[in-house]
Amino acid sequence: MKPAAIPEGLRAHPRLDQWLTLAPDGVIRAMSGKVDIGQGISHALRLIVAEELQVAPLWVDMVPPSTRHSPDEGVTSGSLSVQHSGAALRFAAAHLREACRARFAQRLGVPPAVVTLAGGVFRAHGECAGYGELADAALLDAAVDTSHLAPRGGRASTTGAPGRSDVAEKVFGQFQYIQDLAPAGMVHGAIFRPRTLQAQVHEDAWRRLLPRLEAVEGVSQVVRDGLLVGVLAEGEHALAQVAERVELAGLWQGETDVPQPHDIAGWLRSQPLDSVVIQQRQDAAPAAARTFRAEYGRGWLQHASIGLCCALAQWTGGALQVWSHTQGIFNLRRDLALAFGLPADAVTVSHAEGAGCYGHNGADDVAFDAAWLARHAGGRPVRLQWTRQQEMANAPLAPAMAVRVEASVDAEGRLVAWRQDVWSQGHGTRPGRGATPALLGAWQLAEPAPVPMAVNQPPATGGGSDRNAVPPYAVPRLDVHNHRVLAMPLRVSAMRALGAHVNVLAAESMMDEIAHALARDPLAYRLEHLDHDERARAVLLEAARMARWPEAGPREPGVGRGLGFARYKNTGAYCAVVAEVEVLQQARVRRLWIAADLGLVVHPDGARNQVEGGAIQAASWTLREQADLGPEGVRSRDWATYPIHRFTDVPTVDVALVDRPDSPSLGAGECSVGPTAAAIANAIHDALGIRMRVMPFTADNLMREAQQQGA
Repeated sequence: MKPAAIPEGLRAHPRLDQWLTLAPDGVIRAMSGKVDIGQGISHALRLIVAEELQVAPLWVDMVPPSTRHSPDEGVTSGSLSVQHSGAALRFAAAHLREACRARFAQRLGVPPAVVTLAGGVFRAHGECAGYGELADAALLDAAVDTSHLAPRGGRASTTGAPGRSDVAEKVFGQFQYIQDLAPAGMVHGAIFRPRTLQAQVHEDAWRRLLPRLEAVEGVSQVVRDGLLVGVLAEGEHALAQVAERVELAGLWQGETDVPQPHDIAGWLRSQPLDSVVIQQRQDAAPAAARTFRAEYGRGWLQHASIGLCCALAQWTGGALQVWSHTQGIFNLRRDLALAFGLPADAVTVSHAEGAGCYGHNGADDVAFDAAWLARHAGGRPVRLQWTRQQEMANAPLAPAMAVRVEASVDAEGRLVAWRQDVWSQGHGTRPGRGATPALLGAWQLAEPAPVPMAVNQPPATGGGSDRNAVPPYAVPRLDVHNHRVLAMPLRVSAMRALGAHVNVLAAESMMDEIAHALARDPLAYRLEHLDHDERARAVLLEAARMARWPEAGPREPGVGRGLGFARYKNTGAYCAVVAEVEVLQQARVRRLWIAADLGLVVHPDGARNQVEGGAIQAASWTLREQADLGPEGVRSRDWATYPIHRFTDVPTVDVALVDRPDSPSLGAGECSVGPTAAAIANAIHDALGIRMRVMPFTADNLMREAQQQGA
């Protein structure tokens, strides 16, 4: 086994007390820069610390992240929290354990090897001591010595059974989310803005509207800066009345250029492009005997989380305190400081959980809104929560994508060449990464910050629209290109799995198309091209075993099964999915069988939940979701115009984890997204003979494809 890699967060914050301290009662206090966004990362990190320290999980307290005391670990995204923060905390805990063992041995004058540890108590020669007695400030001030982390030797995680302590409170409505915070003296606020980045204020409408807003009972102040209109009130009822008057006022004018829903691929290809080669190779190969070509894609997706974005902010003198459900407390702090012309240490961002987050939603923007409006609140804390309509109109969209694949096989049917071209906007406009603030409100002031064009992460860190554009299969000649679209009529940014959703759909649909054209079993055909990757083969075979692939016996009419596989980012978790789909009036996923290899599994129940959640969301995206855009901006601003999966749509999901204790832990939350989309597409083909290549696979789109394909 290779030594565990030292995460960047630990290199940047090498002192032990930047990760672990002890409370007066002996409880271990663990700090992480990763935040809980519903995925249960706090519980997984607690289990990692508890295991290394050999204490009960209850003795580990995960300190809520804040820029006051947490290590800066960037953004909580990309299924990297266990991989990065978990690794850092494991190193730190191993150091604390061995440092305490050495100190206890020194106290007794015995070699450290004779000191035993169980239940958080060190013992030797009839004496005992706990962490609280042995660890002091000097011990905690040391740099983490990573050599203390011992190889696991095939040992599985020993603390994975305890369930999350927060789940019951959340299920029964007792958990305190950020929306529930109500500090003393709090005042409510609302911000109103246009739905496009190109709008202007209709000044006559504003002159008529202002006195009508000020006349609403309970409104204490109305302010305006550029395109933004802010209102402070003592209660939410007054803000609801204000919202109705703003909606009817026709305050903003100006249109934006958006494509027709059935010409998204053409629009993407017609824009200015930044084209780069992602990967090429030209190894010797037999001559191509047959070539397959197809195009795949999707429209823009909306975040559409159930919980609304909310933030609280308070100014005290020249200092700003913000409570936010942001994914990156330090990134948000940096851009708030830029936006308000403050030094970074004058801004404190404390994380408070919101309900549901799948990428760059409006959490950072609503934090700016609250901070901007709080400057007019005379030092009182301001609570600001977007409405459903504001949330769906103003939160970043997940970019549309178009993917073209051309694959050639030799006379024996083996892949000899693969070209993949991806057209999409960049998948990131997150805060904290540019020279100017990437916050919606900062772009809409009278003196606006410039609107940055969406960018992609470098391929080495997972990429963006090119994520998983390189197929996992052995192919001698490979040519993968990414074409970043340099146009952004509406804001786009990161959504769960980034480009992997469409790139895996494309690759796995193409493999399915080739296998069927060659009269080969799709599973066997994949395995033939994965001799180099035992872990990939293992999850495919496990998913096939679970689903009894290929199942013998007659099929029900309109029911089909499909297969999808990917290694997330080509460096992360392995995941294979078999989908069973029923197509009557519309397509419905009846069942998913999922096998995932996440390396060392820390919390099996949490990992299964993450894999399952990714698959269910992918099913909703694949079958139902596409933003409705018009010249005035996002038109789909509620659940009627942007339907998502309901509980009655959720299929039966079976998840099997391939535990590899000697391999580093890999993230679970996004690995199933691409394979699920591909498995659904392939299952529809199995059921109807229709090859669906552009999502969503709604009833209308199924009918259109059936007519075009003559099915």
